[in-house]
Amino acid sequence: MNTGNLTRKELAEALTTQLGYPQSTCSELVDSFLDKMKQTLLDGEPIKFVHFGTFNVRDKQPRRGRNPRTGETITIKKRQMISFRPSKKMREQINK
Repeated sequence: MNTGNLTRKELAEALTTQLGYPQSTCSELVDSFLDKMKQTLLDGEPIKFVHFGTFNVRDKQPRRGRNPRTGETITIKKRQMISFRPSKKMREQINK
């Protein structure tokens, strides 16, 4: 695997290597897993992985902003975003 972004293909290749299933089967597993995560977040439900972290959908309130190109003051609309909070164990491992 490279040191840049982790792709679906790289996840499928890792599963193929570790589990010995065909590449096509592992690609379907990765896609199915990510589709389930996406649908759960779209339904507004959190996703919690023990010893990894939690994904939540958060509401962001409207706020004042500035267009960096023109300097014009604008209102940034109310929106939702996905946030990730790592577990205590994950934070400890990252900060070693």
